[in-house]
Amino acid sequence: MLKDPKKTADEIVEWIRAYFDANLPKASAVVGISGGKDSSVTAALLVKALGPDRVVGVTMPDKKQPDIDDSYALIRHLGLRTMEVNIGEITAAFAKTFQENEKMTEICGQADLSGPAKINYPPRIRMSVLYAIAQSLPNGGLVANTCNRSEDHVGYSTKFGDAAGDFSPLSDLTVQEVKQVGTALGLPMDLVEKAPSDGLSGMTDEQKLGFTYAELDEYLDTGICRNPESKEKIDRLHRINLHKLQPMPAYRRER
Repeated sequence: MLKDPKKTADEIVEWIRAYFDANLPKASAVVGISGGKDSSVTAALLVKALGPDRVVGVTMPDKKQPDIDDSYALIRHLGLRTMEVNIGEITAAFAKTFQENEKMTEICGQADLSGPAKINYPPRIRMSVLYAIAQSLPNGGLVANTCNRSEDHVGYSTKFGDAAGDFSPLSDLTVQEVKQVGTALGLPMDLVEKAPSDGLSGMTDEQKLGFTYAELDEYLDTGICRNPESKEKIDRLHRINLHKLQPMPAYRRER
């Protein structure tokens, strides 16, 4: 847990400013707004660092998003520029392309995309949307990654989807620390304390993972996990998802 959440928030704000000054001094930040705590805290830090005129918040419902009101509550609270891009037609066309491909059954052993593929292609489409907007801004844009340390540790993200981005303000903060920073920034508590979910399965992230973020955060902070079953699950997820945090392996020839 953070000893001084306000100090940490101020340090992240200065880090963001320095990053933009060193790369694209006039660029805007582009961030996907889901209505959850991570995108809310990231957006608040960006607004504090760059001002609302240099932050573009993008909502990306897939046809309908039950909690999209939370996204717009945050947008109103921060006063940032916003754009809604409904990806429903894109995801439908994507799925249809594979459903109508005669080679699917021959090559993949089934006539449709697998369950994991269906879960992961919408986040990758959303990231493509963010980069398309960033590259279309007059002074350029840099895409914010909104993942936190806890989710990164167990690989709870989509590679080249929400795990992507140009810079990552929250990657050294656990879930509990992100909440602390959100509170220090004065964000509405219903957004800071909102139970994270993927919006697809009907379950919270903790229900899908099989352990609580409190357990995971304590394990990351102290190296102690009181529940052996949770420890085993955390260690396994970290091991099989570590590739998401590492650079792409590349062959290097001898010279």
